[in-house]
Amino acid sequence: MRCPFCAHENSQVKDSRPSEDNAAIRRRRQCESCGARFTTFERVQLREVMVLKSGEKREPFNRAKIENSVTLACRKRGIAQERLDQLISGIQRQIETMGEGEVRAQAIGEMVMEGLRQLDSVAYIRFASVYRDFTEARDFEEFASSVREVGGS
Repeated sequence: MRCPFCAHENSQVKDSRPSEDNAAIRRRRQCESCGARFTTFERVQLREVMVLKSGEKREPFNRAKIENSVTLACRKRGIAQERLDQLISGIQRQIETMGEGEVRAQAIGEMVMEGLRQLDSVAYIRFASVYRDFTEARDFEEFASSVREVGGS
């Protein structure tokens, strides 16, 4: 594993343990050259999934994009990181076990929306405002009233 500080090729594993959701192995490493310590995560990847974006552009599935979006939507909501990791891992497993080599970006967005709807209504509305491209206050009002009808918290 390349050191993120000095780019040396070798590091030593100092500690390994399962992550909180048991979906990854967390490893503490130490660079053999500069001595810096850093953490890596090892996850199972069932298959290489391509994301079909609008305009027929394709790119490899990137878990970090979902992590960033979910983290931003849940910012200052007091939701435990473990619950966010479970949501993200669940979406990733769902995508990888669909049996398809390609998945539409829209389908991923809907999975995130459904997960956030069940997790936190404010985070759900935040994500939807960007995902559905709200342009006016009326868009928020209409969407928020539909969330209340669904029984969001």
